[in-house]
Amino acid sequence: MAGRISSDRDRRWLSRSPLRVSDSPREIFARVLSAIGLSPVEEGLAALRLWGQTGDRPNVWVAAVDPVHLEARLDHLCLYALTGAQWPGSDLRAIFDFLQKSLGDGTSFAFVRVGEYGYLRGDEAMATALVSAAVIDGQEPDVFMPSGESAAGYNRLSGEMQMCLHDHAINLRREAQGLMPVNAVWFWGGGKAPQKTVQKMPPLFGDDPLFRGYWESCTGVMEPWPGNFARCLDIAIKDLVVVTPASNKGGDLLAAYFEELRDLLKTGRLNKLVLLFRDGLTAEVGRFDAFRLWRRLSELL
Repeated sequence: MAGRISSDRDRRWLSRSPLRVSDSPREIFARVLSAIGLSPVEEGLAALRLWGQTGDRPNVWVAAVDPVHLEARLDHLCLYALTGAQWPGSDLRAIFDFLQKSLGDGTSFAFVRVGEYGYLRGDEAMATALVSAAVIDGQEPDVFMPSGESAAGYNRLSGEMQMCLHDHAINLRREAQGLMPVNAVWFWGGGKAPQKTVQKMPPLFGDDPLFRGYWESCTGVMEPWPGNFARCLDIAIKDLVVVTPASNKGGDLLAAYFEELRDLLKTGRLNKLVLLFRDGLTAEVGRFDAFRLWRRLSELL
């Protein structure tokens, strides 16, 4: 919806099918579970993601820790997820080492970095946000934060983190480079990993660790993203879930995806396609929707 679908042909094609937008920000993971008729996962998303990264089920309480930038407005704060050119990259290890030394040593919590993701491991549970920073990028964070008595630990730790990061050398350098400073972190998805079960579910094609952790917890069939949808259909028997990797290639990559999916619908290899975009847009494309030439360009596109 932010202009990444730049091709007029692609916009016309999608507009011939039912389109809708999520009423409130939701993780793409939650929307996929809803689309395939599985029960939502209310807690433990960070533990599932860590499970998907390592292949081992975490046996302690875990929360995800997203480096963010908080911008003070006239009467509220605005949260920005640090992605793309703003991503801390090689500084991530130094940031989490600093947080562990400043706030984690000698306490019941520990800050750890695994690959490009950060975590808070604890002996005791703490209330956290339900969605990641990426989902609420550019919005006011207060409405997504935990509230009430259970949020005391969250609020205290968040405040301490902001004080520690305020004038860190990494942030001074980032500001000098014209980048947003990492002046806060966002805790979300706290909980413990579920016990492994056996559940009937479609095969997963993708490398997203949260999805892979959940499929692992349900003893589901998983394959890496092979680079095209036809290969996924060669393996799947009926339904399937494909999670394409995040990319900075923008419209060109989307156009290539759409071109292949149109061909698969046209030849009958696909009967129905549910497209879930990370900005909240959903398109349900049927095989014969392309013939609805009378439908106008959707305002959502």
